[in-house]
Amino acid sequence: MPALVNGEWIKGDVAASEMKDGAFHREQTHFHNWITPDGNQGPDGQPAFPAEPDRYQLFVSYLCPWASRTLIFRNLKGLRDIIRISVAEPAIGENGWTFANEQDAGAKAPPIRYLHQLYTASEPRYTGKVSVPVLWDRKEGRIVNNESADIIRILNSAFDAMTGDDQDFYPEESRPQIDAWNRLIYDNINNGVYRAGFAKSQQTYEEAASDVFKVLDKLEAHLADHRYIAGQHLTEADWRLFVTLARFDAAYHGVFKCNIRRLCDYHNLSNYLRELYQWQDVRETVRIDHIKRGYYSIAHLNPTRIVPLGPLHNFDAPHDRERLLGKGIVRRAK
Repeated sequence: MPALVNGEWIKGDVAASEMKDGAFHREQTHFHNWITPDGNQGPDGQPAFPAEPDRYQLFVSYLCPWASRTLIFRNLKGLRDIIRISVAEPAIGENGWTFANEQDAGAKAPPIRYLHQLYTASEPRYTGKVSVPVLWDRKEGRIVNNESADIIRILNSAFDAMTGDDQDFYPEESRPQIDAWNRLIYDNINNGVYRAGFAKSQQTYEEAASDVFKVLDKLEAHLADHRYIAGQHLTEADWRLFVTLARFDAAYHGVFKCNIRRLCDYHNLSNYLRELYQWQDVRETVRIDHIKRGYYSIAHLNPTRIVPLGPLHNFDAPHDRERLLGKGIVRRAK
């Protein structure tokens, strides 16, 4: 991916900086500050900022599954009037993530067109990947956090006193189970599709693609008698899986060559996907047009950049997950 080196923008192919010996190795995120209700320290002693309305802004893309996690939590937790969003164009161009128009980033930062401008506003000599999502502090003019796994946990609880929303997608009693599923799903599915898609050798591709379908098969069996992934209730493990499933047939099956089976070939997974898509305000976070345009614009994977017409999706079709209602009661906001 194009990147910053000592604050200077360097053009390059998507994922080029994350390749080693023909295999894709995702670069770690850099900013890990936290937001808490009162600004006290976050988990593990991370620096924290106080929860305040209209102070924070999410910079995202509908293309990116990691960013979509944060959009889902923003909607589910009633934060649309509290946290602003700025949505990038679906294709990653020579300047990286780009916005169609200048975006207001608050009083301490000039309007921005390119996401990398936020990174150098926070650290003028920043070196590394420039990725979405970014949770931005409009008041201080700096990045709070750019790790989606952190951001969804911040949104899960930090603003509850303002919204009155008591849904907890990371309940303490279920955390060991959620964390175990998260590791399996991240390594083999969320990141697994990228390891397959960006592989530079037959062996690394086959290993990654095989891992993807081995764990999809495991999840298909698990969902036959479990409504949700990590216990009786809908948790963050479900939403972390959902964002990859929603993109699978539209992008990963084709451009990433994860084509042993389609997601629609899995009865339980495809019904599970439709249930989650139909949950509350989730459907508006899934933009198949952005997803297809973005992935099929990656020049070294699809040199013609022709976007296929199919497959057709109907995520609003009925699902059969109610048959497991007794095993998966969902907690809703009071």
